[in-house]
Amino acid sequence: FLSVTEDLVRRRAEHNNCEIFSLEEISLHQQEIEKLEHLDKWCRDLKILYLQNNLIPKIENVSKLKKLEYLNVALNNIERIENLEGCEELKKLDLTANFIGELSSIESLKCNIHLKELFLMGNPCTEFEGYRQFVVATLQQLKYLDSKEIERSERIKALQNYPEVKWKIREQEEAYLLKRAREKEEAQRRMQERKDEKQKQMDSKLGCDSPDSPQEKPNYGEGDREWERCRTVENDDDEDRKFWEEPTPYTPESRLETHRYMEEKRRAKDNVRESKKREKTAWTLVTAEGKVLNVNVPKLHFSLKDDEEKNQIILDLAVYRHLDTSLLDVDVQPTYIRVLVKGKPFQLVLPEEVKPDSSSAKRSQTTGHLVVTMPKAKEIILAKQKVFASIKHSDCNTQQKTTRSGQVEKLEVDPSKYSFPDVTKIIQEKERTGQGPIKLQPQKITEVKKSSDDFENNEDV
Repeated sequence: FLSVTEDLVRRRAEHNNCEIFSLEEISLHQQEIEKLEHLDKWCRDLKILYLQNNLIPKIENVSKLKKLEYLNVALNNIERIENLEGCEELKKLDLTANFIGELSSIESLKCNIHLKELFLMGNPCTEFEGYRQFVVATLQQLKYLDSKEIERSERIKALQNYPEVKWKIREQEEAYLLKRAREKEEAQRRMQERKDEKQKQMDSKLGCDSPDSPQEKPNYGEGDREWERCRTVENDDDEDRKFWEEPTPYTPESRLETHRYMEEKRRAKDNVRESKKREKTAWTLVTAEGKVLNVNVPKLHFSLKDDEEKNQIILDLAVYRHLDTSLLDVDVQPTYIRVLVKGKPFQLVLPEEVKPDSSSAKRSQTTGHLVVTMPKAKEIILAKQKVFASIKHSDCNTQQKTTRSGQVEKLEVDPSKYSFPDVTKIIQEKERTGQGPIKLQPQKITEVKKSSDDFENNEDV
């Protein structure tokens, strides 16, 4: 059975910063709880407690909640009112749509002097003759019963006929308890039959699966599994039809049996779904010939950057911003990188060989992207190599083109990467010499020497 757990209480206490000891209100509805416990130890300050639409058969472990003012246990399997004497501040009690047939159990609520509202609609006891008169006369502190106000005249009349009404209620209670005993026996018998039938089906299935089984199965080759699946689905449909069409009384046992049956079917579907996932063909990441493939099963955006300055390759994988890092598994190999995102592989072949041991993986704090930095295996300063290679290449080309065509062709070089002297500009500066003002023009020594009469050409100088 399912009970109240600390994890469940903490998850439901988000409005109180998940603190349960100072909790004043909690809602535990629709949690399939079958046993009420621990709340009187963990949450002593509770004032409002919602437990509707569960499978609780008995009110228990709430007597220490001295501050409890409102208790809602509607739509459960409760059959009698009990264990509420310690809830001194209880003002409102909702028992709608339960299985309370022992109406005299409301006498235990006489101790709850602050109780003003009581809801018993949808219980078998409301069908008793004199039900309302009995409750009004028994619990004189009540102001509302089943959302209807109790008037003073109604209470006086109920008190006048109280002995007679009480006697009638006792008779109807005894008849109801005998009926409940028969229903419990019938439910026990039906449950045993269902167990025997299930065991019989399991035995027959094991007999069919055994190699020495006399039962023959059609030979469909690869279709055997499909045939088996169709037969299983057909059997399940028959079982569902039989279960839901069988007339059963509305009792705590039938309600619990229905819940267990639905839970069993849900688990069976989950098992089939898991088995299909396991049977699903694995993703082909490496071919039989050893070729690594590019795979992007999670369908994530990515970018691969070749950082030549730092001699490394950077992968930016756009994983989900709020994805837990524990769901990521990064595997860097010399020629490829593989990332498992929630079990789905992302694999990319790298353009150059890298160093797996020196690689690092980080999550971006702003975008949540996974950034993997992979240093290249060849430790070469590529920029300098390119400079020398280009210079030598340009020299060779210049010599060849000069000898063949007699004119020099300019080599196209990217000025952003390399800094070469601009030959054209140097030539232009020499040509422009002498175009400025006369006072800035240099004197020509040859002309001076020619104009001198004392000039002698001395070869020793």
